[in-house]
Amino acid sequence: MRIQISQIPAVLRTRTALVWQRHKANVLTAAAFVVAALLAVAGATLSVRATEHLLASEAQDALGEAQIDWPEIQVDGLLVTMNGQAGSEAERFRALGVVSNVVGAERVIDRLTVAPSVAIASPRFSVEMMRNGLDVSLIGLVPETYDVDGIVRRIEGIGPEVSVVNMVETAAHAVPFGWERSVDYALKAVSLVPVSKISVSADQVEVFGLAESERQRDDFRQRLQRERPRGLIASIEISAPRPAITPFTLRFVIDEDGARFDACSADSQEARAAILQAARQAGASGVLECTIGLGSPSPRWQVATVAAVRALADAGAGTVTFSDTDISFVVPNAVEVAEFDRIVGTLENAIPDVFSLQAVRLPPEEGDTDAPENAVEFQITRAPEGAVVMRGRLTDDRLRSALLSMARSEFGLSAVDMQANITPDTPEGWSVRTLLAVDVLSYLEHGTVRVRPSQIDIRGVTGDAGASDRISQILTDRLGAGARFNLNINYDERFDPVAMQPTPARCEAWIKEILTEEQLTFDPGSATLVADAVRVMDQIAEVLRDCGRLEMEIAGHTDSQGRLETNMRLSQQRAEAVMAALLARGIPISGFEARGYGPEFPIADNSTAAGREANRRIEFSLIGESAAAAREELGEEAEPEIQLDEDDLEIEVTIGAEDAPRPPPRPQSP
Repeated sequence: MRIQISQIPAVLRTRTALVWQRHKANVLTAAAFVVAALLAVAGATLSVRATEHLLASEAQDALGEAQIDWPEIQVDGLLVTMNGQAGSEAERFRALGVVSNVVGAERVIDRLTVAPSVAIASPRFSVEMMRNGLDVSLIGLVPETYDVDGIVRRIEGIGPEVSVVNMVETAAHAVPFGWERSVDYALKAVSLVPVSKISVSADQVEVFGLAESERQRDDFRQRLQRERPRGLIASIEISAPRPAITPFTLRFVIDEDGARFDACSADSQEARAAILQAARQAGASGVLECTIGLGSPSPRWQVATVAAVRALADAGAGTVTFSDTDISFVVPNAVEVAEFDRIVGTLENAIPDVFSLQAVRLPPEEGDTDAPENAVEFQITRAPEGAVVMRGRLTDDRLRSALLSMARSEFGLSAVDMQANITPDTPEGWSVRTLLAVDVLSYLEHGTVRVRPSQIDIRGVTGDAGASDRISQILTDRLGAGARFNLNINYDERFDPVAMQPTPARCEAWIKEILTEEQLTFDPGSATLVADAVRVMDQIAEVLRDCGRLEMEIAGHTDSQGRLETNMRLSQQRAEAVMAALLARGIPISGFEARGYGPEFPIADNSTAAGREANRRIEFSLIGESAAAAREELGEEAEPEIQLDEDDLEIEVTIGAEDAPRPPPRPQSP
C-alpha cells in the first residue's frame, strides 16, 4: 500500500498512540521508582545534615564549657575533624580529650598543630678547672668555635709534669661576650694556686684555693685581685690550714720595756682570746699576735698559759716560757723569796698535772755585767747593706769552718767576714749555741745575735711578722724550755714581700711620695717636660709597671698668673703630656684620664713665688674601681660624705673610717 506524504503525520500519531498504550504501565512504574529514589536521597541527606549539625553543636558546646575556643570543628557524617593551632602539646591533648568524650575517640580526626616554640637560647657556658698539684681536670660546656686545646696547652705550660684531663663538651653557639677575658683570668689563677677549683662563666669567675700558710694566702689574694680584669666579677676565697707548731711555744716577757709576747701559740680561737686578754691585763698593749695552730700538747693549754701569764704579772717582772708541756718561770732577784714562793705555789696548783714547771729566781750575780763569764762571747751581726761579721770566741777550727760554711750558704759567699778567734776553753754546749746564732740571724733583715754562756740576746729588724715566734720555737726546741734568751725584734713591713705587694692604695701613695720629693716640671708656658723631670717620670713609670692595670686621674694644676682660659688649656696639655710620657714607657694607660684644673685648686698662697711654684703641679689619684678597691683595702666603709652646716655654711668632711691604716712607704730600689 502506498501512503502519500501528506498522510505521514497521522500515521505517526497513530503508531505513537499504540506504543504508549502498550508501554504505559512500564513508564509509570519507572517514574515512580525515580521519584522514590529522589525522595530517599533527599531524606537521607537531611538526616545526615541534622546528625552532623548535632555532633558539631555538642563538640562546640563541650569546648566552650572547657573554655577552649581555638579549635575548628568539621563534621563529615559521624567523623569529626579538628583543625587549629594549639599553643602547646598540653593544650592540644586537652582539646582532643574534650571532643573525644563527646563523640568517641575513634571518630575524631586529629589535624591540630602546635605553635612552634621560641628559638632555643644559648646555654650558659661554664668550665670547672680543678687542680691538685700536677693534676688538672677540665669539666664543662664551651662554644664549639672556642679553642679548648689552647686551654689545655696553657695549663700544660705550667710545668713539664702537669697533666690535664679534658672532659669539656661543646655546643654550636656563638662565643658570649667576656668569655675570653674570664678564661684568661681563670688560667692565671689555676697556674698561681696549686690546689684550687676555678669556676668560669662569661661574666664571673669564682676562685677557691688552698694555701700552705697565711702569708701565701695573702699573697695569692693580692696577686689575683691585681690581675682581675676591669668589669669582671671575681670571687676569691683562699684558705690556709692551721700550721703545725713544733714545739708548741709561748713566751711572755715583762721587763723595763713593758709586757710583750716573744712567741705565742694557741689551739683555738677561745684560747687565743683568753691568752691575749690575760696579757693585756698584765700590761701588754698595742697589736698582740697569737698563732692558732695544730700540735697542742694538752687540751688544757689555755688553762696553763693563762695561769702562767697571770703569775708573771703578779711577780711584776721576768719571763715565762712554754715548750710543749715544759714551763720555765724565771723572775729577777728583785722579787722577794716569800713572794716568789707564794706565786710559784699558786701557779703549781693552777696548771694541769700534765705540765712540768721549772721556776727560777735569779741570783744577784746573774745580772752583773762584770762577771767573768762575760769574757766568753760570740757575736754575729748583719748590716743593713747585707754584710755579715762574726766576732768572739770559738772552740776549734772545725766549728769555725762549719759556721763559715753555714753563714755563706745563708747570706752569700762574699758577704761573710769571719773575725772570731779559737779558744778551747769555752762553756759546754758552746758549739750548739753559736750554730744557732747563724740560724736565728737568717730570720732578720739586719741585726745582731749575741751569745753568752748564760743568755742569748737577739735584736734587729725583720720582714717576717712571725719571726719572733719561730726564733722562740727554735731556741726552746734546741736549748730547752729553761733556756734564757732576750728578743728585741721589730717588724718592718718594708721588708715583707707580701705586705709590699703593689695594691691600688700603695701605688697611689708611692707616686705621691715620689712627687713630694720632686715635682714634675715643665718649660715655662709650655707642656714640655724639662730634662730633670725625666728621672721623676722614670720613677713613676717603674712604680706603675709593677702595679698592673689601674684607673687613675692625672690632674694638671697651675698658679693664678695669666688668663684663666690659658691656664686651663695649659694644665690640660701638661696632664696629657704626662700620660703620653707614661705610654712611651710602656705603661698601660687605658684606665687613665688626663684633666686640667688650671688654678682652681691651689694648695699654697699664689701671692708668693714659693706658693705659686707649689701650685704648679701634677697629681695622680685613683678613680673608679681602683678607688673603690683602695677604700676597701684601707678599711674605709663609706664614701666621703660632705655635710653643710646651715648656720655658718662651713663644710665638714666625714670619712667612713677615721683611723684607717695608711699604705706602707714605697720600697726603695737597690
